[in-house]
Amino acid sequence: MTTTTSSLLLSLHDIGVQLNRKEVLRNISFDIQRGEITTIIGPNGAGKSTLLKVITQLQRPSTGKLEVAKSLTYGYVPQKLSLVYSMPLKVSRFLSLARCSREEYKSALALLGITHLGARQMHNLSGGELQRVLLARAIARKPDVLVLDEPLQGVDVAGQVELYGMIAGLRETIGCAVVLVSHDLHLVMAQTDLVICLNQHMCCYGKPESVSQHPEYLNLFGEQAAKNIAVYTHKHDHHHDLAGEAVSCSDDCHHD
Repeated sequence: MTTTTSSLLLSLHDIGVQLNRKEVLRNISFDIQRGEITTIIGPNGAGKSTLLKVITQLQRPSTGKLEVAKSLTYGYVPQKLSLVYSMPLKVSRFLSLARCSREEYKSALALLGITHLGARQMHNLSGGELQRVLLARAIARKPDVLVLDEPLQGVDVAGQVELYGMIAGLRETIGCAVVLVSHDLHLVMAQTDLVICLNQHMCCYGKPESVSQHPEYLNLFGEQAAKNIAVYTHKHDHHHDLAGEAVSCSDDCHHD
């Protein structure tokens, strides 16, 4: 089924996923709008990668309904990239394998300010440079939805701040929606429109707060970082037992 609103790209209605008779996701409902950034956070095993597979239509939901806009295109930045270090592979060659033209990948490199990396070997790139190349590959064909699975792994704080600013700029330049999985449960991209805390279900959701409201973070990262990094305050009304089941909180219940 396709959506009828031009800005609405995907709509998830009570999505549930069972894998090998184990419930991985349940009752997931939210919309993805063009031009908006959604950040998904949660502990290991929360179902974040499975949710990305549902969003990108690589995993069929066991229950619920996924509505998708007509002719939707995706750009994807994986959590990890395995390279054969004994085999030379230039950045330009790597990008040409992504079913995009030379003009498209050169334009993507220029947009990210990394044209100079085109002649470099993939295995000689730093963590930040590799993430930028993967980002160039993902945006080369100007997708409707840009999906990033923990893109900050192996990137230092300065690189994270720069990447967040770059991603926000792409949202404006390309006019795409951005879906970002973050490994950090508290610090997220400041330009995020919706933060979803996931642990098989949606534990809570909301908007992040500027780090300028949290002096300890401001002192740690500085004013420049405050433009791109924000704090997400969890508002859970439950906790999870050892089996992963949601349990209602008492008055003295606390969460991270």
